Amino acid sequence: FLLSLKLEKKAKGKLQKQICQVVLDHFEKQYTVELGDAWSSVRDVLTSPWCWQHAVLLNRFSHSPGLESSLAEQGYHPAFPAALPYLPAAFRCYTRTAPGRFPAQKHQPGRLKEYYLLNAASLLPVLALEVKDGEDVLDLCAAPGGKSVAILQCACPGHFHCNEYDDLRSRWLEQTIESFIPDPFINLITVSKLDGRQIGDLQPEFYDKVLVDAPCSNDRSWLFSADPQQAVLRLMQRKELSSLQFQLLR
Repeated sequence: FLLSLKLEKKAKGKLQKQICQVVLDHFEKQYTVELGDAWSSVRDVLTSPWCWQHAVLLNRFSHSPGLESSLAEQGYHPAFPAALPYLPAAFRCYTRTAPGRFPAQKHQPGRLKEYYLLNAASLLPVLALEVKDGEDVLDLCAAPGGKSVAILQCACPGHFHCNEYDDLRSRWLEQTIESFIPDPFINLITVSKLDGRQIGDLQPEFYDKVLVDAPCSNDRSWLFSADPQQAVLRLMQRKELSSLQFQLLR
């Protein structure tokens, strides 16, 4: 009950965030054209943190007795149906229809976290990849590491290459891997800071599977930007993203 009260208070705090009007005005012009009638419902969710869904991805490398029963008591249920063509038994993810967010776990060197918090939709490309044991896998734009962690919940690759070009985000990625993956598996993982547009030429046809979570506009975060000037700069930068995304995919 106390946990529920804390979550409710935290969620209401998010609702009080100030929407950056210059960003919202930009979205109104762009997405009215691109999404048509669908923009109205998208706008409602985008502007209401109370509606945002978060999922709890359990870490198969960390024993957590009672966690699943605790999630069930709080109204969580499996995020994906067992009927999916690819859903490994070790892959356990929970979500719930009621708003709120499960408490995050802090990074503690030498200790594995029990779960990872993320949007359940971001796990769909991981499941679509259908990674199998022994395959060589590349996560091209890996930070902060949620999808890398999810891939390792599905299978044990023969070699797993996690790449992140940005130096700060690369350190974040390394910390995520350290927080969720035990030493024997870490030895199978290579973390690099290469330009993702060059890996295909450096290692042509080397990988069985490649996940490209290309840099995105991150609309939800920038809509609540506290700095209008920085938000305007971001709106200018986001125009170049489609070209970068295309180059990474190529």
